[in-house]
Amino acid sequence: SDAEVGGHVYRAVAAKDGITAVRIYSARMLMAYGFLRRVFEVFEKYRTPIDMITTSEVAVSLTVDSDCRLPEIIAELSELGTVEVDTGIVGRLDHAEHGRAREIMEAAGDVPLKMISYGASHRSIALLTDTRNRTRLLRNLNDKLFGKDAE
Repeated sequence: SDAEVGGHVYRAVAAKDGITAVRIYSARMLMAYGFLRRVFEVFEKYRTPIDMITTSEVAVSLTVDSDCRLPEIIAELSELGTVEVDTGIVGRLDHAEHGRAREIMEAAGDVPLKMISYGASHRSIALLTDTRNRTRLLRNLNDKLFGKDAE
């Protein structure tokens, strides 16, 4: 669609199934030099591409499309800190300029989000939620950005 909302042209809303989110909290709270490098090395060792990532000084949240080596990956990541895994999450949304994040968050409404990645690509905002919320989130976004609620 080329629906224009608030001066912005939205191109697509899509869901991607089969995503697994992994959160690693560093065992060392501050000044954990090399933590991120070691996380990436584990995924490289098991030839598992990382799809999306958000970071802070002491934690990393990331997503992968394939969980076939996940038990081995989790075992190694557990040596670095606390690991949490969420399966059955979906999300991805295009964007271009300022104001999109606000519109998209308003459109998401009351759907609980597990992770938001904004700006890694100049054309993508990724929203992760439980699979059971997928249809509601997609409808909310579609209605607000393309449909009956579009400004």
